[in-house]
Amino acid sequence: MTLIPGITIRSATDEDVAAIELLGDTSFGVRSEPEYAQLRAQVFPTGEAIVAVDDGRVVGHARSTRMTLTVPGERTVEVCGIAGVGVAPMHRRRGILRAIYTEQHRRTEAAGLALTIFTASQGAIYGRFGYGPTIRENAVSIDRRFVEFLPSAPDPGGVTLSTMADAGEPIRAIYDRWRRLVPGAQRRPEARWKMDLADSPAFRNGSSELFAFLHPDGYVLYRYNRRDRSMTAVVEEMRAVTPEAHIALWRALFGLELCSHIEAALTDNDPLPHLLTDLRLVRTQARYDALWLRLMDVPAALTARSYLRDLNVVLAVQDPFRNAGGSFELTVRDGVAECVPTSRTPDFELGIDVLASMYLGAYPARVFAGANRLQAKDAGQLRALDEAFGAERDAVLGWFF
Repeated sequence: MTLIPGITIRSATDEDVAAIELLGDTSFGVRSEPEYAQLRAQVFPTGEAIVAVDDGRVVGHARSTRMTLTVPGERTVEVCGIAGVGVAPMHRRRGILRAIYTEQHRRTEAAGLALTIFTASQGAIYGRFGYGPTIRENAVSIDRRFVEFLPSAPDPGGVTLSTMADAGEPIRAIYDRWRRLVPGAQRRPEARWKMDLADSPAFRNGSSELFAFLHPDGYVLYRYNRRDRSMTAVVEEMRAVTPEAHIALWRALFGLELCSHIEAALTDNDPLPHLLTDLRLVRTQARYDALWLRLMDVPAALTARSYLRDLNVVLAVQDPFRNAGGSFELTVRDGVAECVPTSRTPDFELGIDVLASMYLGAYPARVFAGANRLQAKDAGQLRALDEAFGAERDAVLGWFF
């Protein structure tokens, strides 16, 4: 398919693999090890990828796969996950990315998938395609030397040391329990587990190999990083099914006495600061988006999740890139939604990217109303919309892709 003069958009083949790897290494600044690339191809099959070709050379690429995503209400939905999006530096500003996404979205719509998700390297590109950030994380640093738990903070215990070799099976089982509860978490394929647990030096950022703590209801994977004669423990992944496991794992991390600091990523409402006598010790170093989302089919997407209050509103949704927009009546009773096209006068006007940001409950409707990106006719209805789109648990990205 030719959408741009001289550029062909088509499915990737095995003959393209070397050129795709070179483009990916150039785009993201990381050399892929052969074993890692082979496992990645099991998660994202080569034949599902899209390439842009100029005179026989691969100059653009995006790979995709079907993922199982948890949405509010402990429900799961099949979605399209996109990764490895890149355009050769000398082919920028020629519409190649738009052409790739046009074909990708055509395929996703044909497959009947209601949502598309991806992790974005840049934040100014994807709104034009109808995507919005839908999960956010806070990078924090904690001076471990001054940490004291409040007398009211439980001490559940139950944490044990584990080698990475022994941790593999327990953490797989715990993760699967956890991801079924948490909006934004995805089922993790076995090939992806092998990629993550292989612990490639290319992805350690100068830190040590992985270490593990296990709890019957949680785990934490972390690294040591030696900086300026001090040592920091860098948490790569913490998953806790229960509040008791969460507290127990943090108590274990704060017991690493040779570490001056602990670094981790927390959600907005993580209880950790409120377990400590000095909540200011949990210092936010950065705040960033962890996942982007687009609704491919508004009624299907809105009825896939549950809601925190009853609702009957009409949403006028603008889609700047595809044809998923329109006016939709959203009715919620006891958490269960119905959504159908309607000719009724809208109560709200918003972009499909705004609806995407609201979808997992991390970004409130009132914030977009304040930014004039959501227009509401009635303050009471805005409050109801805001409350309905909330979630019982903070959204968390299950695994980076």
